[in-house]
Amino acid sequence: MVRRGPSEFLPLGDEAVRAVAGPAGRHAALIEDAFKVLVETPGGGVALNGDAEARRGARQTIETLAGRVASRLEVTPADVRVAIDQARIGSTPASSPTRRGLVAAKTAAQARYLEALEAHDLVFGLGPAGTGKTFLAVAHGANLLRSGAVERLVVTRPAVEAGERLGFLPGDLTEKVDPYMAPVWEAMATILGAEALRKRRERGEIEVAPIAFMRGRTLSNAFVIVDEAQNTTRLQMKMVLTRLGEGSRMAVTGDPSQIDLINTSDSGLGHAVAILEGVEGVGISRFSSADVVRHPLVGRIVEAYDADAARRQR
Repeated sequence: MVRRGPSEFLPLGDEAVRAVAGPAGRHAALIEDAFKVLVETPGGGVALNGDAEARRGARQTIETLAGRVASRLEVTPADVRVAIDQARIGSTPASSPTRRGLVAAKTAAQARYLEALEAHDLVFGLGPAGTGKTFLAVAHGANLLRSGAVERLVVTRPAVEAGERLGFLPGDLTEKVDPYMAPVWEAMATILGAEALRKRRERGEIEVAPIAFMRGRTLSNAFVIVDEAQNTTRLQMKMVLTRLGEGSRMAVTGDPSQIDLINTSDSGLGHAVAILEGVEGVGISRFSSADVVRHPLVGRIVEAYDADAARRQR
């Protein structure tokens, strides 16, 4: 139960007030439950009632949500939960430009990941599905491409389901590869827009290919994303890491707990991180189930599987 106490008023525009309240008051209810405050929208802003520490957390949450509205970003219940978590740990979200404004970091780990992508030539993003590893890497790469910092955006991932043998599929290389690259294309379309993606793809500025097609190449003036890297072998990982040419940078993303290789001990991701962590120019960003920004149930599912894996190891 929330007891009435000192109050304060945060002046906000109508759109921000509606975002804070949420459909049928659901967003405000989440904030009230998290910080044990009363959230009211009397007009022209938001009123908070509760003790000073509770109001501080609620105020930071509301300011984060208002910032999303100002950046013309959607505010969903998941965004409210993330803003609440940020307020509890005192983090400030980072962002990366896209055609729709800004892709803002929704967790402290995402913010550190974006900072690492800016600071290092090679960044490993490690963690479970739904934490934004690939989406943020694509957003960062798209921004580098549009600004002219790189000439190409290259995305590669292992086609483990076909054992890297795509010849039996109908069509040309693009048609063979596309089923495996659907998540990447979806992220690019969201960030760049379908028409801009089509034009850049036709001009060869954007390339998506399986790991097997990287062998023998030198990728210069490019931003390279190695997705689903836990399914690369050690030899494949070494091969793709050494494709970097002059003016290029690379993001390697994957979930070390979801290896689909027959010989899981041959996964190149964990091995590469173990031997490259601490090397100059290399950044490591780690995500956990707390950073899952899909449906809140996804985080709980990940935690349940992690707990089961830990029990099996014991």
